[in-house]
Amino acid sequence: MRRTRIAEPSIAVRALRTEQGAGLTMYGFFIAGADLLQIAEISRVHRDGEGSLQGFQRKEIRHHVQSIVEFLDGGPVLFPNAIILALSPHAWFLESRGGKPGGDTGASVAGTLRIPLPSDGTKAAWIVDGQQRSLALSRARNKDFPVPVVAFVSEDVSVHREQFILVNKARPLPPRLIDELLPEVRASLPKDLAPRKMPSELVNLMNSAADSPFQGLIRRASEDRPEAVVTDAALVRVIQRSLGSALGALAPYKETVTSAADPTAMYRVLVAFWDAVREAFPNAWGLPPTESRLMHSAGIEAMGTLMDRIMSRVSPDGDLRRHAAESLARIAPHCCWTSGRWPDIERDWNDIQAVPRDIRLLSGQLTRLDHRYSFARAA
Repeated sequence: MRRTRIAEPSIAVRALRTEQGAGLTMYGFFIAGADLLQIAEISRVHRDGEGSLQGFQRKEIRHHVQSIVEFLDGGPVLFPNAIILALSPHAWFLESRGGKPGGDTGASVAGTLRIPLPSDGTKAAWIVDGQQRSLALSRARNKDFPVPVVAFVSEDVSVHREQFILVNKARPLPPRLIDELLPEVRASLPKDLAPRKMPSELVNLMNSAADSPFQGLIRRASEDRPEAVVTDAALVRVIQRSLGSALGALAPYKETVTSAADPTAMYRVLVAFWDAVREAFPNAWGLPPTESRLMHSAGIEAMGTLMDRIMSRVSPDGDLRRHAAESLARIAPHCCWTSGRWPDIERDWNDIQAVPRDIRLLSGQLTRLDHRYSFARAA
């Protein structure tokens, strides 16, 4: 006997249904603010036990949520910003009967949308945009406050992440969170986001691969581990600059009109150089940035400049690791990562900060050392 869907526990709302793109179903409706978290969950970004990225939402920003609660509780308010949901296909829509009004453009149809409330505690929707507002609405005094919602039907987390990034890219969304989510997005990306995908994929690999000197040392937005001492954003910038510069060590392996990108070759260059860095400065490697400016964002970015200089000198059939190790061994005695004072720039080791001026100073210092001692060896 066929089961009647309407007998399932659900919340019913009057809605408009339309389609966008290749048959993507969308709904627009209003719902009581307190009911939002009954039907939708917040998929927080994190890594599972196997290191795979889960979710996409940033952490709750308590002061932001509280300020919205105070606004909502302050009296009659206008709150027109729509919450964006990804909706399970298990929700169902019953079109209203009756004729259409004169002049109807046919852009949407009216009806009743029923959103299931599964008995196992799972949710039939996911919040793509508006988690802070949703949390605030659930805590406001007026539980019946009507909230506009736009929902698209999809259970594909990749689509959820794609929409989350596109909705938030013009807002103050943490760049580190966007960078970590980008490798998980399969859809075509805007021109301003696409160049950030490959660097973030390489950072993911360097943080997880057993042959990487950075294994477990990189801080990502989804994790908070005490042993992770290097900020992912610094490494992403190093890779971006190397790919974007004609003289960058990674530039020969980026995508062109006639060839695909070669991330394996990029990774090989990165591992060879940074493994040699770890060998050249063993007492500075793996320490918190307060104890070692090598692991500080300023040190990582300055060494990235040196990487481009050193690794671009390797012959096509040369030993990458050996070449990097020999170049770094010549300048290692003159570097001040954990103590001392950099002579040419007159700065104590711990005065170096992650600001553009200091990064340029330190990059120049390392470049001069490389030139000075490479030239002396050649002479």
